[in-house]
Amino acid sequence: MGKYILGRLIITVPMVIAITVVTFLLANIAPGDPVGAMVDPMKMANNPTLSQDYFEIRRRQLGLDKPIPVRYFIWVGQMARGNFGYSLINGESVLKKISVRVLPTLELAGAALLIGTVFGVAFGVFAALRQYSIYDYTLTLLSLFGIAIPAFFFALIALYLFSYRIELFPAFGMIGSADFQWIDNLHHLVMPASILSIELMGGTTRYTRTAMLEVLHSDHVTTARAKGLSQFVVVSRHAFRNALIPLITITSLRLPFLFGGALIIEFMFGWPGMGRLSIDAIHDRDYPLLMGLTLVVALTVLGSNLLADILYAFTDPRIRTAK
Repeated sequence: MGKYILGRLIITVPMVIAITVVTFLLANIAPGDPVGAMVDPMKMANNPTLSQDYFEIRRRQLGLDKPIPVRYFIWVGQMARGNFGYSLINGESVLKKISVRVLPTLELAGAALLIGTVFGVAFGVFAALRQYSIYDYTLTLLSLFGIAIPAFFFALIALYLFSYRIELFPAFGMIGSADFQWIDNLHHLVMPASILSIELMGGTTRYTRTAMLEVLHSDHVTTARAKGLSQFVVVSRHAFRNALIPLITITSLRLPFLFGGALIIEFMFGWPGMGRLSIDAIHDRDYPLLMGLTLVVALTVLGSNLLADILYAFTDPRIRTAK
């Protein structure tokens, strides 16, 4: 098992290098100039002769006059020391700004992942055990709606119904003015996390149903039933465990989509996470902050894929013993 994990860790090294290269190039070849984002348009209109000199001086001060390969190695060297750079807009540490926002985003995405996976697996197993019944058709139809309709549409409906009409959940923020902040935090979390989990829940339901139906009709499940084992033992021990491999794959691959959806949901619900910070960084052309955010999300996705590989080995011992 240790050799298997070590091999997976070694594979991630060139992937991390590739992520840093792509992140840096995408940020630096994008159209626009961060120095231009710092200048007040009214000031430029009133004093047009200031533009060229000011641009050149500021670019030299920020190190943007150096070639891209030189700037890349400087950036990587600073990151290796724990320095992600400083914001071009206000000079604040990028790592400090991200550390404040990463926990709310992880909380939102983690809650959505938990809700979508638990309910999606439960609905998928139930639909497979009741194949071609009214429950199966209903869950299939609802899961297709969840996959096809974008999250922001559900968010608009939820905000209107549960925040405006009924006033059951707050529409904005992460923590209100309640005395018990963790309870207030959960109260604010329920609606955005549930909306974000709908697409994941629908996809997980479909994949779980398909995987379970394939396993339920296999020979070893038929043999287990012939031995007189109970339905619970047959489903939980013999069928569900063999259906976990595709479910682990789907769940790990959905994490990037959760972060992408969280950007929209955070903006609509006023959630103080990395999504809103990313929008501000893109608007201000704050390249160091944008590169730091992209790198953190990419490494999180890479870590989830590594966790999926390890879960494969625990779920199916044949994977870690294969030559």
